[in-house]
Amino acid sequence: MTGRRLTSLLAYVTATAAGASLLTGCGALPGAVGGSREPLTVMTWAPDRTKATNMPGMPAMAQAFARWVNSSGGIDGHELRVLTCNERNTSEGAADCARQAIDQKAVAVVGSYSQHGRDFMNALEAAGIPYVGGYGVTDDEFTSPLSYPVNGGQASLVAGHGMQLAGVCEKVALVRPDTVGGDRLPALLDSGLRRAKHGGALDIPAAEDAAEYTRQAGRARSGAKGAGGCVTAVLGERTQTFFDSFRRLPEEKRRGGSGQDGKGGHVRISSVLGSVDQPVIDRTGGSHSPFEGAFVTGWYPEANDKSWAPMRKVIQEHAFVDNRVDPADTGVQTTWIAYTVLKQVVEALDRDRITATEIAHALDRGERIDTGGLTPALRWKYADLLGASGFPRIVNHQVTFQVVRQGQLVAQKPGFVDVGETLLSVT
Repeated sequence: MTGRRLTSLLAYVTATAAGASLLTGCGALPGAVGGSREPLTVMTWAPDRTKATNMPGMPAMAQAFARWVNSSGGIDGHELRVLTCNERNTSEGAADCARQAIDQKAVAVVGSYSQHGRDFMNALEAAGIPYVGGYGVTDDEFTSPLSYPVNGGQASLVAGHGMQLAGVCEKVALVRPDTVGGDRLPALLDSGLRRAKHGGALDIPAAEDAAEYTRQAGRARSGAKGAGGCVTAVLGERTQTFFDSFRRLPEEKRRGGSGQDGKGGHVRISSVLGSVDQPVIDRTGGSHSPFEGAFVTGWYPEANDKSWAPMRKVIQEHAFVDNRVDPADTGVQTTWIAYTVLKQVVEALDRDRITATEIAHALDRGERIDTGGLTPALRWKYADLLGASGFPRIVNHQVTFQVVRQGQLVAQKPGFVDVGETLLSVT
């Protein structure tokens, strides 16, 4: 048996054992308390083993978080029980997960991923269950009164990406999904570009599940050709497939994240976190990756920032053999922040029994969450909501500008960049 397969087996056994204990309530987790405070049941869902975007690290991080807090007495004396569900990247799967959360009397759905917001949010709203720190991939997460997003979603990323590219790209071609959600992206990117008086990007819709993108890659390179041209792709897991097609174009000679357009000009590539992240760069060759030199916009500090040290310590101690939990994975990072919100709210409530309604009311009243520098302080009081058209629930409208250097995502510009005004300008 290879080391990788042994690691995977150990991860499976560890996660299965922990999941059985958390799901059934049989047995006791180390350090779990048995006083008057009732256990706290929550759910985390994400797609796994599907043909589209998969986020297995999110439920795995949730389970590691539970092992960590339960090893020292739970959250304010409450044993944390984490239910997990494979959302399967389908509307039926999302609805099934929501029903399970309701049936198991979860007090919150925390740090989850689904592209099918309408199929789960209506059910959660009817049951009064808050959705805390979802990945930020659906419009419903930014409109539902029971959603408490920890980032600005794809809207903030794409608008911020326009700001990042505006100062370095004379021409920009955007390759994005040919979907209703994808139709929003050109206006968002252009809103960022135009803040620097840029003319806007060439819009290239593409199937989000294609096996190759030669035609779209050719259009993108042609639209961005000349000195200072940039090609950006926001296709989720298929972004890697697109740039593979891009670098295989006949005249293309890629070097340092740039390509020659055949006429002496250089084309830079770019994307946003969730479409390109450190695990993708590692898998595609590290410093020899086609993403070397690429511009990337993210929600959070770079993976090696010291603000992630507490999360890394928990992963080291409670998920070391679980290779689903990569500290550089954006889904894992979002789940850590979401559970940080849950922990601080429960501690602030300081009650023997915690209900879904109490968690939602505490957040609505303006409970302030300190994420240790991973985001600005988070608060969901009405006055804190950005109120942008289509995204009224955004409270964190900060992004980070990053670039791939020597195979690592590093800060292109230190600190956060506020894209609130840019989002408010989107029409």
